[in-house]
Amino acid sequence: MNIVILAAGQGKRMHSNLPKVLHPLAGKALLAHVLDTARSLEPQRLCVVYGHGGDAVRTTIDDPDLVWVLQEPQLGTGHAVMQALPHLGSAGTTLVLYGDVPLIQTETLRQLLHAARDALAILTVELADPDGYGRIVRNAAGEVVRIVEQKDAMAAERAIREVNTGIVALPTVYLSDWLGRLSNDNAQQEYYLTDIVGMAVAAGVPIRTTLAQSESEVLGVNSKGQLAQLERVAQRRAAEHLMEQGVRLADPARIDVRGELLCGRDVFIDVNCVFEGRVVLEEAVEVGPACVLKNARIGAGSRLAAFSHIEGATVGPDGVIGPFSRLRPGTELAAGVHVGNFVELKNSKFAALSKANHLAYVGDAIVGSRVNIGAGTITCNYDGANKFKTIIEDDAFIGSDTQLVAPVTVGRGATLGAGTTLTKDAPPDTLTISRARQISIPGWKRPQKK
Repeated sequence: MNIVILAAGQGKRMHSNLPKVLHPLAGKALLAHVLDTARSLEPQRLCVVYGHGGDAVRTTIDDPDLVWVLQEPQLGTGHAVMQALPHLGSAGTTLVLYGDVPLIQTETLRQLLHAARDALAILTVELADPDGYGRIVRNAAGEVVRIVEQKDAMAAERAIREVNTGIVALPTVYLSDWLGRLSNDNAQQEYYLTDIVGMAVAAGVPIRTTLAQSESEVLGVNSKGQLAQLERVAQRRAAEHLMEQGVRLADPARIDVRGELLCGRDVFIDVNCVFEGRVVLEEAVEVGPACVLKNARIGAGSRLAAFSHIEGATVGPDGVIGPFSRLRPGTELAAGVHVGNFVELKNSKFAALSKANHLAYVGDAIVGSRVNIGAGTITCNYDGANKFKTIIEDDAFIGSDTQLVAPVTVGRGATLGAGTTLTKDAPPDTLTISRARQISIPGWKRPQKK
């Protein structure tokens, strides 16, 4: 079985320098959605016909198993499939998809391919308002006899609600023959793939139709408005899938999944959360409102308070994060770690039960168990050219407003007094203080404005 994906269109109505098929939907390019669905059908050959923005399309969709075919100039859908024909095996079936129709479902296409074993199979859909679409015209026996475009349709034909989606499947031997006989004798001087319907009728080849499960799965993207419309459809699908798995969503209309979100049992997600890349939420995780998670794993029983931002990080079981916490790439937190409001961690490892609850920055650090990091603490890990590591051993206490100038080690059980600037290792089980002597100056007058 061959699959040909037509992805050469410019998308003028998108008003963008980005090729239409590369515009993102639910976190990945429109064309990537179609490719994922196509691969699920396990075709022998998967061919993408590209044109506008060709270099960008091929660079973004970097897949050595694809057959790339350039359509230049772009002279219609029939002409596009002609370019792919030399790369297709002559036996079996060919399925034609579109790179800007991202939500087509695998099961729908399986049904279409089943109908195409010895026939021309056309995917159709019934629309409440079919205005602008080609109508499926049938005879008294219910057989498809032609597809009539809106501008050519009679009044009775315009009343037909079943329309052509453009997605077809047919034996490759028929496709090869009919493509060679296409004509561009029309107002646009283009070769239309839909003209093969008349050839099938003339040749007595059966024409079968498969009805799409929903209108949304065959909607194409030609404008930013249509892209936004499909985004909400995709997000609703994602939300319904999560709820079927037992996830509790505060509002299914206010969640954005822009990648893969895997959830254990009894997970709760509040409103306006965004999940990007691959995110894993283990059992009984609670995600507060307006959190953003990207390529992260959250351990069982952990709670993320509002406005937490977690990227490339791992939170162990029973963690407490936020509100307004930021965990940057390379952060690994063990069980029971607390990270509070306006705390930023980067490339740091925290062992079990350690805490940084207020207004701190910890970067390039290894933090032991049961460590308390006070408000205003900063690891000074960057000298403008190189990064250096800070090590804080088990049971250390870091007082508020402390600067740890890396590379430096705080020994096990050590205490750093508030306001300390640590430039040398602090010995274990010892109080270390580094601050100026406090003095009071009697009679001092505060400056006044002149």
